[in-house]
Parts: sequence; structure tokens; C-alpha cells
Amino acid sequence: MRDAIKNLVSRPKVVIVGGGFGGLYAAKALASAPVAVTLVDRKNHHTFQPLLYQVASAVLSPGQIASPLRSILHGARNVEVILGEVTGFNVGARRVLLKDGSELQYDYLIVAAGARHSYFGHDGWQRNAPGLKTVEDAVEIRRRILLAFEVAEREAYLTGSHRPLNFAIIGGGPTGVELAGAIAGIAREVLGRDFKAIDTRQARVMLFEGNPRVLRTYPEDLSRKAEKQLQELGVEVRTNSRVTAVEDGRIKVGEEWIETSVVLWATGVFASPLGKALAAQAAGVEVDKSGRVSVSPDLSLPGRREIFVIGDLASLKDADGKLVPGLAAAAMQEGRAVAANILRDLRGEERLPFRYWDKGNMATIGRNRAVAQVGSWHMSGYFAWLMWALVHALLLSGFRNRLMVMREWVWAYFTHSRSARLITGDTDVPTRQPRQVEVDVRPETDARGMLESRVVVS
Repeated sequence: MRDAIKNLVSRPKVVIVGGGFGGLYAAKALASAPVAVTLVDRKNHHTFQPLLYQVASAVLSPGQIASPLRSILHGARNVEVILGEVTGFNVGARRVLLKDGSELQYDYLIVAAGARHSYFGHDGWQRNAPGLKTVEDAVEIRRRILLAFEVAEREAYLTGSHRPLNFAIIGGGPTGVELAGAIAGIAREVLGRDFKAIDTRQARVMLFEGNPRVLRTYPEDLSRKAEKQLQELGVEVRTNSRVTAVEDGRIKVGEEWIETSVVLWATGVFASPLGKALAAQAAGVEVDKSGRVSVSPDLSLPGRREIFVIGDLASLKDADGKLVPGLAAAAMQEGRAVAANILRDLRGEERLPFRYWDKGNMATIGRNRAVAQVGSWHMSGYFAWLMWALVHALLLSGFRNRLMVMREWVWAYFTHSRSARLITGDTDVPTRQPRQVEVDVRPETDARGMLESRVVVS
């Protein structure tokens, strides 16, 4: 054991900041390599972000799309996982600074800290319009969605009426489209049989997009097909509609105020502040308006070959001149590419520039509804939905997770139900004050002389 520890100490030290797709795949690629790897993250788990909306819509539970980092990397003897928050860097001394005052020494540094929501200067909107980036976000969104139906049921039972159930999703990208379709599916296919005082099918689901079409990064034909599929589910798709204010219980679109039960934010991202912190330490490094760091073709910082930036934090045109998108697939490829270049350094070989392999885009809209682009091949409907399901199941970390997710999908498909409909956290939400009611159960005799009960509400 002592010899093993001594061997690791003598190896080049690689510190990876962030356990998302980029950081995790870099760590995997360096497993068993002649380096000592330290992966540091604020969370102890890796989250499969493309399926977060399924936690938010009560299809899956958090544990089915998230796995402990230690569990994923348990077979990599040269990789250590540290739970901690990185607050900055000392580039000159080659150190990573942690919130508790600790420091990590490195020979190579890979920063894959990801991105957070951007409210375009209106950070106060976040309280009333949460976004979807973490497991905690998904659980909170699930709470708000399910609670909205419960509050409406309570109001209808106590007063005979309820305020309109209006769900507003701001942003028509993949996340917005998936959330809108999922909420419409819950209202029309899942909850109707469980609620007695309200008709959940009457819930209004609105998707607001400031551009002329949803999924604007997709080919136009797929955008149109996605919009049509959303409308088939009952979603009101409002393009060229910019939200100008978000308040408690309402939003403003142009000059129109719309009453809302739940508002969700699905547009705009801003890179982790660690990008700016890194740029401030390294002379000549630029950061764009979204906080992304401009990197060299090999994903290293200009003038700092020992530091790499990948994933949502990096701004790069690849070897083919294409702007690399902030997608999970791109982050995975970048993680592997950076690891390969570090090993080339150790072998005395020349580094290779990063070349992004575009495997296509897919977005699911609802049951048997999706759109997919793979090269020049465009699909929509059932076969696109089936392809989306297979690809995402295969990409999940851990064989157990794949089985659990596929089981839940099969169950939901054939039973039109959700197994994760739990409201956790606060259930005491502001509602209009219901009128006082008295419920009296009176025994009466019907025309056949049979005893029955009649409920009188006064």
C-alpha cells in the first residue's frame, strides 16, 4: 500500500474541477494512466442532465438519473474524488483554491465547471421562475407543478371554483419544449383520474419563445414538426413573444399580463464565474459576454498549456471551423480529447486540435412524440421518440440505472401513470382565502325506502 501511495505521489498531478460530462469523461479517460487524478466537485454525484426534466415531471426519481462520483470511478485506482467548492486559482503557483481554505497542487488543470441560469439582468425573476440545471432544481419544479394541481383541487372543493391552472414556460429550446410537453402530458393523460373536483385537462400550458420558431438551432422542418406535436398535446406555442416581467402569480408578455400558477425558466445560460476568475489570473485570456473562456484549438488556455477549459465554460471553433455547441455530447468528446493530449505530452508527442463530431440533435416532446436530426436524416414522431429513448438509456451511467429508467418508461407508457409524484418541502403556498364552508352529511330515504346520505355544503 505504501509503495502504491508513493507511486501516485511521484506521478504528474491532474486536477479536474467539475464532475459533469466533461470532467467525468476526462477522469475516465485518465483512469489507469501514469498520472494522479483529483476530481473536485461541490456535489458528490454526477447528474445526467438531459433527463432532469423527467424528474421535474414526476416520471423518474433523482436517484435514477444521478450516480455517486465515487461509485462511477471506484475502479480507477489513480483517481481521487474530493467534495469541495472551488473559489479561485493561483495560476502562478499552480494551485486550486477551495472554499474551506485548502489548496490543491496541480501539474495539469482541467476546468469543467459548467454553466448556470442567466436571467439577462433580471436575477429577481429566479424566485418566481426557477430553471432546470440540478437535481435540486428538478425536485423544486416537480413540487411546484404537483402543488398547483393540489391547490386547485382544494379551492374547488372548498369554494366550488378555482383559479385558472396556467403553466408558463419561458424559452423554446430543447428544455422548454420537453417541459411543456411533459406538463401537458401530466394534465391530460395522468392526473385526470385522480382529481375529483377539477378537470386537469383544462390546464393551460403556454410556451413563450422570443424567436420566430421553437428549437431554432434545429432545421426549420423539425422546428415546425415540433411545434405541431406540441399543439397536438394542447400546448399554446407563442413565438415572437418576449416575457418582459415576472412577478408572483403573473408574467408580462409585451404589454399583456397573464395570470400564472407556475412559471419555469428555460432560456439563457451564463458560464460559471470560475471562468472569469481563471481569465483574471492568466494574462491574454478573453471571456465572451456569456462568461465562456476563449481557448486554443487543443482546448488549453492561450499561453498556459497546462490548463484546459472544456464544456459549457469553453468558447471554441474546432479544427473544422465549427463553433462547438454547449451540449453533453460535446463535453464528453472534449473530456476525452484533453485526457489524450495530456498523455501525448507525457509521451513527448505533439498535441492534436479538438475536432467535434456532431452526432445530431434530439428533443422529446411527449408520448410517441419527438424530433431527431442525425446528419442529413430528419425524423419526427414515434421513431424519433424511440431513438431518443434508446440513446439516453445507453448513455446513463451504471447498468442498474439503465434498467431502472427503462422499467419506469415501460410502466409509464402502458399505464399512463407516474411513479414519482411526491411533493417534498413546503406545501403552504399563498392562495386566495377560501370562503367559510360547512359540510353536513344528512341521512335520507330514497323513493325505494333505502337509506342514503346527502352532502349539503353551506
